[in-house]
Amino acid sequence: MNRVLDLIGAVYELARLAILTRFRFKGPYWTWRQHTAFGRGLPESRRELLASVLEYGAWVRRMRRG
Repeated sequence: MNRVLDLIGAVYELARLAILTRFRFKGPYWTWRQHTAFGRGLPESRRELLASVLEYGAWVRRMRRG
């Protein structure tokens, strides 16, 4: 159950970030985020990319909750 709540929180935070950045995924924030997260290149599979993006959303959730 806790994992489901983490997933919901991660999706919420990612949606919040998308709204705050006005869905400009090629804008300065998301470009910076991509370079800091994937400086050595994007993951080879979409599954790995999705997992890392959701992990980032979960991290944002934990940081915002304090």
